[in-house]
Amino acid sequence: MVLEYIVIALYTISLVLILMYALAQLNLLFNYLKARKKQDDSPKFDLTNPGEIPYVTIQLPVYNELYVMERLLDNIAKINYPSDKLEIQVLDDSTDESVETTAKHIKKLQKTGLDIQHIRRENREGFKAGALKEGLKIAKGEFIAIFDADFLPKPCWLEKTVPFFKNPEIGVVQTRWGHINRNYSTLTKIQAFALDAHFTLEQVGRNSQGHFINFNGTAGIWRKECIYDAGNWEGDTLTEDLDLSYRAQLKRWKFKYLEDVETPAELPVIISAARSQQFRWNKGGAENFQKMLKRVIMCKNIPVKTKIHGMLHLLNSSMFTCIFLVAILSIPMLYIKNEYAHLKIYFLVMSFFVVSTLIFFICYWYIYKKTYGGGFINFIKYIGTFFSFFSIAMGFSLHNTIAVLEGHFG
Repeated sequence: MVLEYIVIALYTISLVLILMYALAQLNLLFNYLKARKKQDDSPKFDLTNPGEIPYVTIQLPVYNELYVMERLLDNIAKINYPSDKLEIQVLDDSTDESVETTAKHIKKLQKTGLDIQHIRRENREGFKAGALKEGLKIAKGEFIAIFDADFLPKPCWLEKTVPFFKNPEIGVVQTRWGHINRNYSTLTKIQAFALDAHFTLEQVGRNSQGHFINFNGTAGIWRKECIYDAGNWEGDTLTEDLDLSYRAQLKRWKFKYLEDVETPAELPVIISAARSQQFRWNKGGAENFQKMLKRVIMCKNIPVKTKIHGMLHLLNSSMFTCIFLVAILSIPMLYIKNEYAHLKIYFLVMSFFVVSTLIFFICYWYIYKKTYGGGFINFIKYIGTFFSFFSIAMGFSLHNTIAVLEGHFG
């Protein structure tokens, strides 16, 4: 019976954690719906006044991006901002033939008067975090915008984000990711579905109540002072963006999330690329849970509710482990249910946990409806998308569980 009790304990803990996460999502939905009714009266720089236009550095950390570099550089060159207040750093750690083609294209853009520099390192120490840190040493900008190679900000991007830094407490302005290849395949549709939930429900829900959010590694802009005050970029986790975000917010810097400013990007179109991305995000999330949990709990300057949301946020990637455990333990639990009649009440109580799925279903419907519209036809489509999402999440759960365990235990 000892083995059976271990199975029951693991199964119960997993269901409880999933329910806690679901309840947090429901709370974020309420926050999101309230936030949508509020008008944004944040102070803003007047960019029509030359005296209020700050210097901005755009950083483009790239690594072996042969097929998208020309598109990236041409797109960034279209950004609307006074040329005497803008510099672009191409932080190129590439080891393939893209180095030469990138250098040629940068020289071509320099001839147009664009202040763009090709910055190379002798080694890749710290990977992306190391590249960003190296570029920051010589950055002229008071504010640092960051874009990955597969992102295509619109020309007005800086005009819509920079003004919010008039509030000296704002350390980061983050924008919502768009998906230019959302409808390419079932895989891209499901990735977009999951990311939409994060960039609407979660980011708005947390930010509107002053809870911690994260800079998403790209499509956002930092105050340079905030980066230095938080301890600069560190490469000891796979998600350096989440790490620096929490260190900055623990230092009382405020983050501003702009749901209405979309930054288009490409989603991975092959499953190996999507799995690799998921592995990195989930392992990095677990690493940051280990690194930041004690700091969040011990911080005296943040309310209890913010601490709870912060802990669940950092524990986000570990939900895949719970999903995996529930899946593999379902069969032995059926055996236990049939063999041990005295546990009937326990299994009746456990049936309550189906409410977790119902909560997720309701929360994600609001997000789906915002993108595709309401109505009966779209609701039927949503049901298919929702269960496809959970099927793919289940399929990824073993791979992501390995990532989470590596993040927690090395």
